[in-house]
Amino acid sequence: MMGKCRIGRRDLMTSALLGGAGLALAGRFAPAGAAETVSFADIGVGDPGGDWSRYTKATGGDTVSLVSIGNAPSAILNVLVAGGGTKTYDLINIVGGMQKPLVDNDLIEPIDTARIPNWSKDSYIAEFLKKGTPGFDFIGYEGKIYGVPTVLQGDSFAYLPEATGPLDSYGALFDPKWKGFVALEDNYTTAGQKTALYLKDSKQATINDPANMSEGEIKAVVDFLIAKKKEGQFRTIWSSFEQAVNLITSKEVKVIDCWEPMVFAAKKKGVDAVYAAPKEGYLLWAMAAYLVKNPGRSAARTKASYELLDFMLGGWYGAKITELRGYMTNPEGPAYAKAHPDEFPADAAQRIAAIDAGVKKKFEKGGTWQQRWPTHVEAYESEWARFKAA
Repeated sequence: MMGKCRIGRRDLMTSALLGGAGLALAGRFAPAGAAETVSFADIGVGDPGGDWSRYTKATGGDTVSLVSIGNAPSAILNVLVAGGGTKTYDLINIVGGMQKPLVDNDLIEPIDTARIPNWSKDSYIAEFLKKGTPGFDFIGYEGKIYGVPTVLQGDSFAYLPEATGPLDSYGALFDPKWKGFVALEDNYTTAGQKTALYLKDSKQATINDPANMSEGEIKAVVDFLIAKKKEGQFRTIWSSFEQAVNLITSKEVKVIDCWEPMVFAAKKKGVDAVYAAPKEGYLLWAMAAYLVKNPGRSAARTKASYELLDFMLGGWYGAKITELRGYMTNPEGPAYAKAHPDEFPADAAQRIAAIDAGVKKKFEKGGTWQQRWPTHVEAYESEWARFKAA
């Protein structure tokens, strides 16, 4: 078991500024007896197109103040610790697996699932995120539940079939045939871990667990990536959603380590990109909404926050997020879309059902769960910096 992961002063550097204007916008407390405004920090995936009207109607007037937050683990910690986030945010909706540093630094509260009626209805939680499975590490820590899973997904890579033909292995990212036409994400928890999965499967490196590598194993992965980089394999290392989509739609790359919603975005722009079903398996993950340990939050605001968590496990929200983002959400989503053609036309309901079924297949195939806070996180960070500097 790792020791406590307290944040030292030297760790709280310029990324604390990420709190900035967003903190000022979000920190509003309603008068006693008035409708509550829940401060909801999100990485951009959990916003249902700005429409929180159903939540407002269900709660009798409560509203949501949406604030953008970065998804990098160190940035999240800095915003909450040094940026005043614990005094401002009620909920943060980020990629899960961050429980250890968040709990160790006393930044989040355990979730009382009894206050979330839709929790017991969500069979995906019981199937994919139950205690004793790798999925539980995305919402729990030391036996307690801290995160409410809002989306589930399995990632791989995308390619342009007109240029490459069908591809079914992460090896395509490193194939000399696509030299100079490959892009990786600037993220050791995605690109680094997919590379580890490929090296383990192809027996090019001895890696016990791609989801939590030793210092020597992550070094071997980065040594491999540096060798490929020096050979000119990678056109660029991307760092934003828009940049990745542009790489695909401009056809500047033929193979790209990316997220599936980027493929949906490219298809909407008329580009025939395909999201691969790699033989090595998928990088599995779940987003989690955490209840921030906010010392100034009233009982009424906490109640409104729990009602928002329950809303996010409900049918309309699940269907809307699946439609907008291409992620599996909860079992109520597809059923709601089918039953409400006035809100989700037949073609939209069919897409939602197809996305839901497709992600289920990814979890059935398996692969490796994304590791957001590996045991040797400092080694990961230093090795990834070495790769970028090479």
